[in-house]
Amino acid sequence: MNSETCKREIVIEIPIDVIAKESDVVVTQFQRVARIPGFRKGHAPATLIRRHFKNDIRSELVQNLLPKFFDDVVREKHLQVVGQPRFEDLKFEDGQPLTCKASFEVAPEFELGEYKGLEIEVESAQVSEEDVDKALEELRQSAATYEDVQGRPAEDDDYVMVSYQGHDAKDAGGEPVQSRSAVVHLGAPGTVAAFTENLRGASPGEKREFDVEYPADYPQKSLAGRAIHYAVSVESINRKVLPPPDDELAKSAGDSETLADLRIKLKEGLEKRKARQVENQAMAKLLAQIESRHSFPVPEVLIEAQLDRKLESFVTQLMSQGIDPRTTQVDWRKIREEARPDAEKEVRGSMLLERIATAEDLEVTEEEVDDLIREMAEERREPAAALKTRLTREGALDRIKSTRRNHKALELVYREAKITGKS
Repeated sequence: MNSETCKREIVIEIPIDVIAKESDVVVTQFQRVARIPGFRKGHAPATLIRRHFKNDIRSELVQNLLPKFFDDVVREKHLQVVGQPRFEDLKFEDGQPLTCKASFEVAPEFELGEYKGLEIEVESAQVSEEDVDKALEELRQSAATYEDVQGRPAEDDDYVMVSYQGHDAKDAGGEPVQSRSAVVHLGAPGTVAAFTENLRGASPGEKREFDVEYPADYPQKSLAGRAIHYAVSVESINRKVLPPPDDELAKSAGDSETLADLRIKLKEGLEKRKARQVENQAMAKLLAQIESRHSFPVPEVLIEAQLDRKLESFVTQLMSQGIDPRTTQVDWRKIREEARPDAEKEVRGSMLLERIATAEDLEVTEEEVDDLIREMAEERREPAAALKTRLTREGALDRIKSTRRNHKALELVYREAKITGKS
């Protein structure tokens, strides 16, 4: 037994008389269905059944007795087992007790500290006129149009449509680079400087050649550290045209008649979003503060399960982007290990919130679960009844219920906290 982890080991011993009694039950079950030449079904003698199905009977005895005796031992020792036990060193000889070592993990024991009246400071939830100006500018950008440039060559802030072919300047056998109708935003922060410098002053129909040296840490791995010689054909030049910030923009954006009305609605939306952000920030800080006041080991089996969920979420995200996870050059083992600290932190926080929920007698009703499933169904665009059936079949309802219960506990901590905002 190790107090610094949640791992435990116990030796289970099943007495001979218990084995004999259970053996009689199993043999009787085999007699009813066994087909042995020379005997009618159900009439073969027990001695023959024991000899003929010896290994099957032993296997059945182990499967029947070990879990039961394991449950009895952990109940007697008042242990809260997490996950499934692993049975090892099985010894099962005729005329001898059945013995086995069970390895498993238990929920950690810890005393719940103070979680009410905590003090934290968060960002102010106030929205300034500058914030509204920024939101209005983002709206203008999203409503922008593009017009063809005539009578002048390309200059900074133009959008130049090009087709290009590139080959490795140092390695003739390197992977070629090519694209048709690609758009280059001259002078933009995300544009490779060599493209801006060499396409500035170009006109439609013109061809230009130049080299690009990509740094070793370039985000696109296929280009990182390479020198590419490009042959570029300019197809067209466009410039972005922003609509003026006026009443017409307000009308096109939705249900506002004037620019003043639009600014009011933008501010209201920003205030709601900022309030949610501040609340989430406060809850995260409160949970971190509670975690810092508690030190206890976390069961590895729960960390591994959380890692599984994180990787499943990552895979789902890739698939939603049209990427086949099987074809990506991803070091899954590295990603898993890098995610381990966060997974352990998340499990520890969950265990603390579970303890708070128990202390406060917080429960989740079936109506609340149904509401959550309806929200999920709307996001996934599938019938709520079908989603609930699938979640029930997958055993996911308990996790949904547990997550909601933990959030209730965190909401209670938030309500009871002393929160100040930065000015």
